[in-house]
This record gives sequence, C-alpha cells and structure tokens, in this order.
Amino acid sequence: MSRTILFNKPFGTLPQFTDKGSEGSPRPTLSAHIDVKGVYPAGRLDRDSEGLMVLTSDGRLQARIADPKHKLAKRYWVQVEGLPDEAALEALRRGVTLKDGPTRPAKAEAIAEPEGLWQRDPPIRVRKSVPDSWIALELREGRNRQVRRMCAHVGHPCLRLIRASIGPWSLDGLHPGQWRDAPDLPLRG
Repeated sequence: MSRTILFNKPFGTLPQFTDKGSEGSPRPTLSAHIDVKGVYPAGRLDRDSEGLMVLTSDGRLQARIADPKHKLAKRYWVQVEGLPDEAALEALRRGVTLKDGPTRPAKAEAIAEPEGLWQRDPPIRVRKSVPDSWIALELREGRNRQVRRMCAHVGHPCLRLIRASIGPWSLDGLHPGQWRDAPDLPLRG
C-alpha cells in the first residue's frame, strides 16, 4: 500500500533527506523532520522557500505531481518588494519571457498577508524606504526558481516565498516542520 504525506518545509531546510555537500557543516534536511521510510519528494522547493511539499511512496503519483506536462496547479504566497500595480499582475497572468523562454500564463492577484502566517526565522530584510506586499501566484509548470524570477522580471523582487497548495492538497493546519498523512484524492490537471 502506498503512502503520501504533506509536509510544511521550514525556511533553510533542504528538500531532500541527505546533504552530501556540506561536510563538517550540516544543513537541515527532510530527515530532521520526517522519520517515514520509503517516501520521496514529488518535486522540489528551494532551501530558501517554505511551505507545502508532497512526499509519496507511489512512483506514478510522484511523477504526476512533479512533471509539468500534467499541469498540476501549484499556488504560492509571495511577499514582494514594492506594491505591484495592475500592469505587473497582468504581465504575470499573460506569462513573461525569462532567459530560458516564455512562461505559461499564471493566475496572479494582490492579497493581504495570509491569515495565521508564522514568523520566518530569520526574518526577511526590511527597508524603511521600500514597502512590501503580498501576491498569490498559481503556476502549472515548475522551472528552477521560477516564481522568484517572474516576480523580479516585473520589478518586484521576492522577499519570502511560501507554497500554499499543490493540486488538491494545502498547508491548512500544518505549522513549519509538521507533516500529516494525505487523504487519497483523485488528481486532475
């Protein structure tokens, strides 16, 4: 029987179970939080990003979640530098052209700071002369550091990035470092 778990990855944690590249200076990995054998991450989440990761023992499910050809929606809460106007949000909605090519259209909207959000350790940098704000961004692809690059492209560098949901699964009720078994849900694009 396969097992799927939902994990709220804390800032600074590597999205893998081992860290072979830090001899003498260990960085936290998934194994610091999850003691479940036989589950593997379905996709990645940068060390400096936070939020939902799905881990599973089902190889087909893992591929379905991670492969952009399935167009599984991933929703992010993004704290950005500045106050994006409608033109910046519309550019994200249409898709932007990055160095590795155009992105697919995304859903983008200005939001208030997400309710019940935990404090990040360490906190983001704050500049008194530059305000910050939040946007929700939903993608159906997943290039390396894509959300950060898209936000920078429209003039609003990312200060904090939290993945809030993947397909039908969300962070609801999970604090950083916590995990729970995922309900069996059918996946649709």
